[in-house]
Amino acid sequence: MAETAARKQDARAQGRRVDRIDTAPRFTETDAIRLNNLFRGSDTQDMLRGVLRDRLAGDLAVVSSFGAESAVLLHLIAQIDPATPVLFLETHKHFPETVAYRDELVAHLGLTGLQIVEPDAEVLAKKDDNGLRWSWDPDGCCEIRKVQPLAKALLHFDASITGRKGFQSATRAGLPRFEIDHSDAQGRLKINPLASWTKDDLEGWMDRHGLPRHPLVALGYPSIGCAPCTSKVAPGEDPRSGRWKGWDKTECGIHVPGSTDSSSGIDDVPPGYDPIF
Repeated sequence: MAETAARKQDARAQGRRVDRIDTAPRFTETDAIRLNNLFRGSDTQDMLRGVLRDRLAGDLAVVSSFGAESAVLLHLIAQIDPATPVLFLETHKHFPETVAYRDELVAHLGLTGLQIVEPDAEVLAKKDDNGLRWSWDPDGCCEIRKVQPLAKALLHFDASITGRKGFQSATRAGLPRFEIDHSDAQGRLKINPLASWTKDDLEGWMDRHGLPRHPLVALGYPSIGCAPCTSKVAPGEDPRSGRWKGWDKTECGIHVPGSTDSSSGIDDVPPGYDPIF
């Protein structure tokens, strides 16, 4: 009897182990290191075939701003799988030229997985009802228009592909191909296929493949984000120096760990504030 009871207790324990919800991260730092080593020396196309066709990173999506250099990554993706989900953050602050360029590039490359990701209307009404938060709290504006909407959209994916390059700024130097997205506890993989590409590499690829260019590049905008927070860049300056000029800010928040809502407790224009138009 005692032996039978012990077997039943052991069976119940095994059942509990089987039924337990797995809350472990999808990927760990060890996985990122393994993938970086696996593709060390491989060209970008081979690496992308591995993550897209062989699903080494699970379900993934491309996050694209359809900015100055976006055509290169999207062209590489389209050659392998044009149905790959492409997430575009519609902040409602883009240059009209960016929206037109997005549509032109999608058609040119035959991309069929475009998904428009928008901010929550109720959050905008509560925290940016006049649409001017960018002028006094750019971190808070990015949080509600980019960071939060993207975090929600990425819940459906195991990994994201970005267009970041190491040469773009000092904060991106030494960027790896594979890293862990620490913005939440999901253990999502972040993939940077163009991490080691140079400006000349990008220009050469666009020329060889006749890719359309963002119309604002020729006007002095080598890095293009939302219209209110993007300015022209002088020759020789950091390509991203025109982003949030005058602010101690270099990233919108979707590519930095542990992003938090900087707008908490700051729901109204500060007393005596004169908006910048």
